[in-house]
Amino acid sequence: MPGKGEVHIVDDDDAIRDSLAFLLDTSGWRTRLWPSAESFLAEAEVTKIACLITDVRMPGLSGLDLVQRLNAQGFVAPIIVMTGHGDIPLAVDAMKAGVVDFLEKPINDDLLMGALEAAVNKSRKAAPDSPQVLETRKKFHALSPRERDVLDGVVAGKPNKVIAYELGISPRTVEVYRAGLMSKTGAGSLSELVKMSILAGL
Repeated sequence: MPGKGEVHIVDDDDAIRDSLAFLLDTSGWRTRLWPSAESFLAEAEVTKIACLITDVRMPGLSGLDLVQRLNAQGFVAPIIVMTGHGDIPLAVDAMKAGVVDFLEKPINDDLLMGALEAAVNKSRKAAPDSPQVLETRKKFHALSPRERDVLDGVVAGKPNKVIAYELGISPRTVEVYRAGLMSKTGAGSLSELVKMSILAGL
């Protein structure tokens, strides 16, 4: 099977690095593994990278720190970040910094492969007036003010109880609004909803 390109994986968890490497190696990608952002920055040959996949929360430099440093160096390869439960705000900040996608752990193999293929076949940022962006923006502009309030809380990574307290409504009502958000935007998951809101420039 011909090689598709070199993918670098940065994660402090040995098991996750090895698991992702096995999946990608058997799918035709070449992989390089790094236990920290510091080791990647010190030794990686960034000009050969087809895509970088990094955890967002690590000891020392975080994935967001890594993205910001690479941006400062003019890094052009697409970046995908992996995030654990509760790290959505960090993932949002990373996407605003130019990351093309984020995936929630535990990583779904099919979602990872789809995200990787898409990442290497598109620019790091969608054009602000592209049909995809305009259509996504239209969906979010159709939301009611209260739905936008709930969306702000969701994107900030706040649990339903906190959103409910801040808005003076019940947690059950927040659940109803969240369901409405998913339906109106066509988002299939919380991750997709957050990605779409960023794409829409919210």
